[in-house]
Amino acid sequence: MVHVLSGRTLLRPTDPERSRAFYGERLGLSVYREFGTGPERGTVYFLGGGFLEVSGRSDTPPSSAMRLWLQVADVTDACEELRAKGVEIVRPPLREPWGLIEMWIADPDGVPIVLVEIPADHPLRYRPGI
Repeated sequence: MVHVLSGRTLLRPTDPERSRAFYGERLGLSVYREFGTGPERGTVYFLGGGFLEVSGRSDTPPSSAMRLWLQVADVTDACEELRAKGVEIVRPPLREPWGLIEMWIADPDGVPIVLVEIPADHPLRYRPGI
């Protein structure tokens, strides 16, 4: 088995400065590290137990198959905070048939971002033997 020490999602936006403003200022993600110089420099953000790297530039937006799934403590609070920062809410919070509370937004290139709250009574919170 490969012993993975760390991982990150790499995002090559069409407009790196616009994407950095979105992830850093609007979503409020904390910076883990930055590297390089100029508009295509890299910025790595904390994503809970993982990382999101925004670096380089692409002539086309990322694939429509790409999604970011971000767990938050309270999706309703997150919705209000993001709306106040001018983030378009694609779909407001809704309890899904599978029990999670989800809301949808998108980054400047249209990458779908699902913000998820796991209710206290959801099976994902159950830890056998703990």
